Amino acid sequence: MKYKMQDKQNQLIERISDQHLVVGVDIAQQFHVARAVNYRGIVIGDPLTFENDEIGFDKFQVWMNELKDLKDYRTEIVGMEPTGHYWLNLSKWLYDQRIDVVTVNPHHVKKNKENRDNTQSKSDKKDALVIADMVKNGYYSFIHPTSEAFEKLRVLMSNRDFIVKRLVSSINQINRWVDIIFPELRQVFKDVKGKGAIATLRLFPTPVELRSMEAQDIVKGWKTLMIRQPGFKKAQTLIQLAKSSVGNTQALDAYKLHLEQLLEEFDLATTQLEKVEEETTDVLGKITFTNKILGIKGITEITLGGILGEAGDLSKFAHGNSLLRHAGMNLAEASSGKWKGQIVISKRGRSRLRRYLFLATMSLVANNPEFKALHAHNVKVKKMKKMKSIMKLIGKLARILVGIARNNEPYCPEKVQPLTLLAA
Repeated sequence: MKYKMQDKQNQLIERISDQHLVVGVDIAQQFHVARAVNYRGIVIGDPLTFENDEIGFDKFQVWMNELKDLKDYRTEIVGMEPTGHYWLNLSKWLYDQRIDVVTVNPHHVKKNKENRDNTQSKSDKKDALVIADMVKNGYYSFIHPTSEAFEKLRVLMSNRDFIVKRLVSSINQINRWVDIIFPELRQVFKDVKGKGAIATLRLFPTPVELRSMEAQDIVKGWKTLMIRQPGFKKAQTLIQLAKSSVGNTQALDAYKLHLEQLLEEFDLATTQLEKVEEETTDVLGKITFTNKILGIKGITEITLGGILGEAGDLSKFAHGNSLLRHAGMNLAEASSGKWKGQIVISKRGRSRLRRYLFLATMSLVANNPEFKALHAHNVKVKKMKKMKSIMKLIGKLARILVGIARNNEPYCPEKVQPLTLLAA
């Protein structure tokens, strides 16, 4: 099946009829501004400013109904920018009222703001009119509220990203602390975030404390925190290194307090990460097609959770290429006459979805026999650059994911292998 973006664009334009009141809303935290046009772009009525609450939403609906009655229109369509999180309440309220709600790309709004008056000026009223113009021209996307499972995945994976950043930050700061106070610790524990190193930092973090201790006392302390301890020899080595340490010996009380807080942050982030990943696994179990996708060797639960959290129900996509466009991984080219520019990915889409599709493909190339063979075929036979091959395989993965979700069929390795390998 061929997927053509132009066909979809034509359908979006054809949906706007002469019976439509086309409304653009400029979203803000407290007050929204609405403007209305007809299907030809002629402005109808005066602008409306309304509050971001139920009273304001009712006022907005009354305003639209009055304009419809004035021009004898049958229906309306409301477009808005997905600005931060401020648009969510209004869009859900309109959806519950069975009013067509669509979003427009903020980048397109910025590019089209000079169409009306040929100036670079910007205001809420002008932005609302620009949004209405874009909707009547077909530059919009429909909002399809997802089920609770996909909403949970979106929230969980967004939260996971934040937790991972905090965890990485705490680990980096612990590494910095070790470099300043006890750099020789790395000669005993290669990984500072390992159980042995963390236990040592909790019990006796500074070389000053270790110098006056016996090896058996250190091992005894390790036993209180770990089932398997590093051992007596490592304890002796630790004491010897502490006696000749070149670490800083000033303001140790302040440094110890700092380390204590860093370890608290490390523990909290670790616990939260485990909880979020457990919840993600539970939610994935409630989605019908996830077990079939997880049957693909190389796809992990976290990666799939990230993809579904950003993309929603994959069975709603018409084709894998539409998933790529949603992620901003569709190809873009700038060329004119004899000059041909470089083809790049557009990056006009969900950045987190791009990241998870890339990570999933890298994992497949490393662990999945079919994708590993495809990558080798692209690089060795077709002489592609490795990254170009990865980008091509991302498209392959997108089509596989959408196909499995739409047809509810298990993964079939025979359909993935290159024809040359099948012939051999």
